[in-house]
Amino acid sequence: MNTLQAIVLAIIEGITEFLPVSSTGHMIIASSFYGIAQDDFTKLFTIVIQLGAILSVVVLYFKRFFQTLDFYFKLLVAFIPAVVLGLLLSDFIDSLLENPVTVAVSLLIGGIILLKVDDWFNKPNTAETSQEISYSQAFKIGMFQCLAMIPGVSRSGASIVGGMSQKLTRTTAAEFSFFLAVPTMFGATAKKCYDYYKDGFILTDEQTNLLIIGNVVAFIVALLAIKTFIGFLTKNGFKVFGYYRIIAGIALLLIHFFIHPLSIL
Repeated sequence: MNTLQAIVLAIIEGITEFLPVSSTGHMIIASSFYGIAQDDFTKLFTIVIQLGAILSVVVLYFKRFFQTLDFYFKLLVAFIPAVVLGLLLSDFIDSLLENPVTVAVSLLIGGIILLKVDDWFNKPNTAETSQEISYSQAFKIGMFQCLAMIPGVSRSGASIVGGMSQKLTRTTAAEFSFFLAVPTMFGATAKKCYDYYKDGFILTDEQTNLLIIGNVVAFIVALLAIKTFIGFLTKNGFKVFGYYRIIAGIALLLIHFFIHPLSIL
């Protein structure tokens, strides 16, 4: 991976982290088209730069993120399912990251769901703000978030749909999804870094610079993407993202099976 490739992946991460289109799936696809080998550092890079994007939430929602202890306990309750399943299924998840067909099918199925989600959950009646979410709602949203361990599902998409299933408005569900991303991505980054060093790898100066560049770029791009997404989602709902996912999923399957097999090994 060179600097330009790192910047491109970081831009993709910043744009897609908060959209219901799967940032990890898009980075896997981009890596495949760029011919970037999915070695241990590349896998580390695609996880760690998500932290840069997530930190934009803390900046944009500074006053609302730093709330009462009760709010943080709710985030912890929502975070627990991802911790448990992440530890139990770590090797299986890594194997899925190497399969472009998994990404394509997940994009396709997720797109079909997004076409219907606004009709399914069109009568929100609880929690005007993310701070008013109950512990039960928080845990159920956390369970939905676990679906994003499958590449192509979308962490933000799964947790927002989870919030809407608990009768939250689209805006409230999206904001809670953003807040939940902070502990989730901190945890994912810490585990990935630990595993990387445990396996005997040491970052070179060049790799360290790539991680710094990737995080900075993802952070800046995500700052712009969040506000745009919230405004669009509030007015238009999920259908546009659903159509995009369906088109992207079908295109990837056609490319993989009829034009040129995608390889991200």
